[in-house]
Amino acid sequence: MSDYSAFAGTDFEPNEYANSVLAGEPYPPQPGRSKSVKVNGLTPASEDISVAVAKLTYNIEDVEKQIKNVVTTHHEELLVQAAGVGELEGSLNSVRGGLDELDNSLEKLRVKIRTPYKSLQNHVSKLERIQQASEILRRASRFVILTKRLQVQLAEMDKAEALESEAAVSKDPTKMDSSNSVSSQAVDLESERERAIAKAALTLSELSALLDPASEDTSPTQSSAIVEAESPSLLPQVPLSSVNAVSAYLPYVDAARSRVMGDMEAMVITGLTNLNQSLLASSLQTAHNLRVLPNLVNNLISDLSEAVEGRIRYAFDLSRIAKEVLAKDPASASQGTTLYKSRLRTEPTNVTAPQWTSALWSSLGSLVEEMADCCIKVYTLEKVLKVKKDPITQVLFLDEAMKVLENKPSAIFWGSLGRSLEKQARDAAKASSFLQQTLSSGYPRLLRLFHSFFAKISVQTDTVYTLTHQSPETILVLRALSNFESLYLSRSSNRLNEAVGQAFLGGARAPPGMNEGINIARTVANELDSAKFDPLLVQSVAKYVSSSLDTFLTRFDGTVSKERSAVSLIGPAATPQQVLNGQLGTCLYHCVSRLEKLEDEYPDAVMDVLRPNLQKMRAAFQRLVDPLLAAIRRELGAIISKLHRQNFSDSVDPMTAMGGGPSPYMKDLVDRLNFIKSDILSQYNVPDISQDWIVSIVKYVIKTFVLHASIAKPLGESGKLQLTSDMTELEFALSAFMTDKGQNRSGFTMERVGDDYKALRAMRPLLFLENSALASPRQTSGLPPLIVLHHILVRSPIPLPHTLHGWAEAEYVRWVDEHSEEEAWTLIEGDLTHWEKVAEAEGKDTSVAEEYVQLARAVLENASKSRS
Repeated sequence: MSDYSAFAGTDFEPNEYANSVLAGEPYPPQPGRSKSVKVNGLTPASEDISVAVAKLTYNIEDVEKQIKNVVTTHHEELLVQAAGVGELEGSLNSVRGGLDELDNSLEKLRVKIRTPYKSLQNHVSKLERIQQASEILRRASRFVILTKRLQVQLAEMDKAEALESEAAVSKDPTKMDSSNSVSSQAVDLESERERAIAKAALTLSELSALLDPASEDTSPTQSSAIVEAESPSLLPQVPLSSVNAVSAYLPYVDAARSRVMGDMEAMVITGLTNLNQSLLASSLQTAHNLRVLPNLVNNLISDLSEAVEGRIRYAFDLSRIAKEVLAKDPASASQGTTLYKSRLRTEPTNVTAPQWTSALWSSLGSLVEEMADCCIKVYTLEKVLKVKKDPITQVLFLDEAMKVLENKPSAIFWGSLGRSLEKQARDAAKASSFLQQTLSSGYPRLLRLFHSFFAKISVQTDTVYTLTHQSPETILVLRALSNFESLYLSRSSNRLNEAVGQAFLGGARAPPGMNEGINIARTVANELDSAKFDPLLVQSVAKYVSSSLDTFLTRFDGTVSKERSAVSLIGPAATPQQVLNGQLGTCLYHCVSRLEKLEDEYPDAVMDVLRPNLQKMRAAFQRLVDPLLAAIRRELGAIISKLHRQNFSDSVDPMTAMGGGPSPYMKDLVDRLNFIKSDILSQYNVPDISQDWIVSIVKYVIKTFVLHASIAKPLGESGKLQLTSDMTELEFALSAFMTDKGQNRSGFTMERVGDDYKALRAMRPLLFLENSALASPRQTSGLPPLIVLHHILVRSPIPLPHTLHGWAEAEYVRWVDEHSEEEAWTLIEGDLTHWEKVAEAEGKDTSVAEEYVQLARAVLENASKSRS
């Protein structure tokens, strides 16, 4: 079938095929290909016409043969289909008859429906026109009635104004008796006039709705007579102003509307000026009746915001200030003009600076007054809007005004005030170094002006600015002054850092002392006191104080000497490192002690910022002092431990012991105490805490001496006398150590030492008690049980605990100092038990030490009972 593809196509055109044969071109034509290309079609280009005709004839005959073959092969199916065609023709005839009947029925329906419909359509059009005419007449009638009513209401307004004028003229201030009646009469007349204006406004609103109902929002307060029919109408709305009878009244209505609008605006202004909420409510009701309430409120807020913005711009106008100064003092101004002509309008001279400063602060004071007035007016307006409602819908006037406003009136006012104040202050500070200098250095004064602003409006508004609570509105306004606050805080920080820098100006050669520490604390106190009146400013200053104290600690740590010579007690004088640390410690102590006194003057919010720094300063002071105190205790303990180098046995002559004076170790101890007090501790000018150091050193010396003296063995009578002499010398030395140069020694007792001093005094009679009295609590009163147990073991042949364990005396004393008394008693008990077991194992005579064992166990029993 490929030979007949060109003829079988749906787009086969005989004429085009004949033309292609005559032209010698292929068929169908192939766009974009050359003629030499072969295609799947007939290509008679290289043949003559007779050959093409012969081919066509042959092809026709071939097709006829194929058709004949198909018919012969499928003749039965073709006969069946032919029979079906006959039946189909009968069906088609039946359908054709039905369609003819349907056309006849449709024509009958068209005659029955179309003609009445066209007639009805004409009648409906006439009815709509009649209704439209009726509506126009109804609206015109209503318009005329409302116009007559408006005339009566305007007459009432005129009458009320006339009566008010007569009352104002007839009022005689000399007649005090009738003042109350005149005032009440004036109030009644004013109320009557306000009611007349509100009625006229409502009438004007209905008239406006009648004139242009499409542009007015239908309100439930309008009369039902102006409600339009809900039936749809294709006719255009006819404006009422096109009616001649109505248009004649339009000039009068416009004049009446202008008059009512003017009276309403005057009432609003008067109500805001006098803060008369009743008058303001009446004027807002009138605006609501006139359907202009949202626009009126929006305009009022805009006017008040623009007034504040203009007053702020006026307050920061240096050209105006220059003119005022020039007008007040032309002599100085002319002198300044001669010297500084180029800066006359922008900056003051040295001569006119005080006048400029006074004029600036006076202008800012007036600005605060006017800001307070405008703010109170806005809040008064908002209060009335929150209270007044539509009498029909019960919708608040504030909600109706919010259809136009972006936010509440007070929020809009505060936002505008903050933006204007920030912009004008920033621009003025950039344009004038004088204004920037004056307001940044005098920022506390500027802040006090705004405090007075917040105090004035707090009575009429819900704005609060106290130490414990600050309203968001106040924060918004003060944030507008952040530029001046930053400059003030920067200067405050410079003063603080300058005080710290001056203290460490000399470095390690001239370290800061008491005066420098007091100066730093005084500078901090002054800066905090300057900002004390404002809760936010004082917290900001406290943060800068904290930063300065961190700098102080950093420089302090860098200056402190950490060498070994800083804690060395070799003598004969204090080392330069000890003098350096003493000066630094004195500076730090006086600084932190004075700063800690501020805790009673400032709230927790401020002290929470400073408290970590104070704790760091205390910790730094302890890090400086603790190594020195530990070295002192270590040195004194080492000297006292030399006690065991002395021979306290009976081999020494008792008379020699009595008259030979103190032992060498005691002389060394006394000299070292004098050196510590006069050369070491004197470097720290901290009288309050140095007494605590002295007391702690004295307690340590007494406790260590008593422990060493209680384990001195062997101990004879001459040794007891020598110990007594050493105790007396130690007591005098410690008394002198605790007494200042200007203090009466006899008046200063060692009661502050407490039980340790009692133990030293009770140690003397203990040495000379009989054995039987050693277990008596009354005879050993004031002595710890451990000291009595040591003395019993010294008298007995039983070895002491440190001997049993192979410790040195100093190691044992250190062990006792680090452990509790119960643990020391347990050690003694174990010593006794061990000795008994060893003696029994070795077969020694225990009767010699039996008395001492019983005494020791009695002391242990009494000690346990006293603890329980």
